[in-house]
Amino acid sequence: MALFQRKYENMSDEELMLAIRSGDEKAFKTLYDRYSLKLARYFYCRLGPDQMVVEDMVQNLFLKIIDKPHLFDSDRRFATWVYSVAMNMCKNEYRRRERRSVEQPRNGAEDFSRQENPEASLDGKLFSEELYRRLRRMDAEKQNTFILRFQHHMSLSEISEAMGCSIGTVKSRLFYTVRALADQLQEYDPNVRK
Repeated sequence: MALFQRKYENMSDEELMLAIRSGDEKAFKTLYDRYSLKLARYFYCRLGPDQMVVEDMVQNLFLKIIDKPHLFDSDRRFATWVYSVAMNMCKNEYRRRERRSVEQPRNGAEDFSRQENPEASLDGKLFSEELYRRLRRMDAEKQNTFILRFQHHMSLSEISEAMGCSIGTVKSRLFYTVRALADQLQEYDPNVRK
């Protein structure tokens, strides 16, 4: 046992990235453990419930970190940087899907965002499924803003930095997204008489 062993769990994300740049595998494992599930949830919300796609996206993102750690700007917070990378990966995936759907018509296959579990009995699960189904129909900026704020609990300034827009724009997107979702999901409002 080394006398001065690093305590990776106490290191900041940014310190871990600096260690990864110098080839530290334990730093990478710590960062992976911190973010893999969060990023999987993000990709799930943006791309749908296909677990293979979600796992591939998470793996590809972390491969980018391994292959090109120098691309991380140490003046930025790691969280805002990694979500910027994830957003760009989603944009690329949408383009890829669009090209594929033009090249190969679907033959009536059900869209990934329309999959339902008819046996689900919990209102919470049904609400969550419907919420993300409706959210996926909105433009990418509104989706990203909503997910980063309410699922990943990022501050308005962190979202602003990750998305490259002003805090006012973030507030506006959140306001209109929440308002639209509330209007579309009124049937789940416990305060509305049925």
